Parts: sequence; C-alpha cells; structure tokens
Amino acid sequence: MSYNTFGRLFRFTTWGESHGEAIGCVVDGVPPGIALSEKDIQPYLDKRKPGQSRFTTQRQEGDVVKILSGVFEGKTTGTPVSLLIHNEDQRSRDYDSIKDKVRPGHADYTYWQKYGHYDYRGSGRASARETAMRVAAGAVARKILGKNISIRGALVQMGVESIDRDSWDWKEVNKNPFWCPDKKTAALWEKYLDSIRKKGSSVGAVIEVVAEGVPAGWGAPIYGKLDSDLASAMMSINAVKGVEIGEGMNAATLMGHENADVMRMKKGKATFQSNHAGGILGGISSGQPVVVRFAVKPTSSILMPVKTVDKHGKDTDIQTKGRHDPCVGIRAVPVGEAMMACVLADHMLLHRAQCG
Repeated sequence: MSYNTFGRLFRFTTWGESHGEAIGCVVDGVPPGIALSEKDIQPYLDKRKPGQSRFTTQRQEGDVVKILSGVFEGKTTGTPVSLLIHNEDQRSRDYDSIKDKVRPGHADYTYWQKYGHYDYRGSGRASARETAMRVAAGAVARKILGKNISIRGALVQMGVESIDRDSWDWKEVNKNPFWCPDKKTAALWEKYLDSIRKKGSSVGAVIEVVAEGVPAGWGAPIYGKLDSDLASAMMSINAVKGVEIGEGMNAATLMGHENADVMRMKKGKATFQSNHAGGILGGISSGQPVVVRFAVKPTSSILMPVKTVDKHGKDTDIQTKGRHDPCVGIRAVPVGEAMMACVLADHMLLHRAQCG
C-alpha cells in the first residue's frame, strides 16, 4: 500500500492497523530546537480517544503516546520524530461472524478489488483508529506554529439538526460531549442521538475548524494553494464526503456585492469587513481567520441488518456487532484541528523557504 505520507516540508507517515499491536507515525521536517515532550501531545489525543461518553464507541484505549526518536534533552533535533501508541482493547472476535461478508459503506469492497483482500477486523488501515496518529502529528505541528496561532474546532450540525450561530460560544465546546458551541443545541443532540443509537443506526455531522492568527501570505498560486491543501487534508480523513472553505457552497447563492469581503483602512492598516472567503484569497492567506467545514457521513457499521454480498458471490444480509460510534463525526473534531495544524505548519515552512 502506497500513499501513507502527507505534507511536503512538514510531513508525516502513519502506519499500523485497527487491530494490530500498535499504531504509529514518523514526523519529518520538524525544525531543531523546539521544546517537545509527550505532555505536549497527550492532551490532544485525550480529546480524540474513544469511550469518553455513551455517544462514542466504547472501545477502551488509553492512547498513551511515546516519543521514540527526534528529541534530545527535551528539544527536537531536526531528525525524524517517531511516535508510538500501543493498541490495548482489540476485540477481533466481534467480527468473526461477518469476515466473509462485505460491509456496505465501508472500504471492504474497494480494498478487496485493489489488493485482493481486506481486513475485516475493524477495517485495518481504513479504520478511524489511524486518525490518532494524525492528532499526534498535529500536536507537533502546533509546536512549530507557536502560541500566536490558535486552532479550534466545533461540531456545527448533526444529521438535520444545526446549531444556532447567534448562540456560538467557544467556552461551551469543552462542556459537552459533542464539542458543540451552542448550549441549547447540545442538549437537543443528546436526545436526538440517543434515539438514533437505540434504533441501531447512525448519523452524520458537519465540523467547522477555525485557525486564528495566521499571517497574510501563506500559500502559493495555482497548484500550491492553501485552500486546496486544506481541502485535500480534510478529505483524507475517514468518512469525510465534502469540504467547504469560508462561505463554501453557499457562495453560489450570493451576488457579487454580497460575497465580496470589502476593505477599509483602520489605524493605517487595511482591514476586511467580512470573511466570506474564509481567510484565503487566490490560494494565499489574507490574515483573516481561516475557516474550513467538512461533512462526515453516518458510521457505516450499524446494528440494523442491511443487504450485501459475500466473498463467495452470494447475496446475504449483514448486521455489524461490536463497539461503534453512532456519530463518528464527534471524534472527528480533534482530527480536523490536527489536519489544519499540519497544513499550516507545512505552509509556514514553505513560505519561510521562499520568502525568508
């Protein structure tokens, strides 16, 4: 299998499977002299790890990260940073009854057609378990970016239920199990997702990630655009089926004078009056907050029986047992933050290399 590496100057390669002994990644391109320890990485992994509420998979993984290389006396050396997490709670027996059946919505069929086999134990490399290492790499990227750039994510829609943007409060994000910035909507989602979970089904979600403090000038025209790299990063996350930058699809409903982010001088500095562009113009950051949204499909592993085929060419039904997220989008919030950090760190280094 190829294409396990993301990024250019700042890049990471992940390895491992959902039900293997461990997962890990190698982060390359990290500048020397940056203070880094497991304590800088672990808080972000704790946000993503499973089993923290009844609304996520009950697989119990500590996701304790270990730095194997690239750090000496508390600082990066400029050599590859290798990170490791041991898997602790694999229950492969949960999949014994479906090992010959193709799960609709999963990568089983396409892996089978491409590689001649697929890992029925939690999807192997196609599992969301792989995203733990993205979060670890994202924590390293944040150290490169520094404290002046903040990256925050929130769940803004679950199924057909969206937040009230007039009630957006970043302080609420860490006070509920959904990373929801709207207190009333978070309470509504509890009942909404409970009803879906009890039916044995699942639901999708939309996540919004905002990066503030990004200076103007990052990104390159044509084939190195900041927004195209962000779209690629978010689309690479498991179960993501759509990405928007700024106003996104809604921009098609606006007229030119509505969509334009008009500018005025304020205290000798050009300032924008709105941010429909999501902080990126011509593929280059404008100095405004960088805003990305992505849509996550419903979890494909559900308790309800569905029709499928098996590896012997017969029609059959499948009912997935085990521990699965009724809304996998919940745990995608810290993953989206991590991918934003990785892209920005890459573009920071690329900009420095060209423009000093």
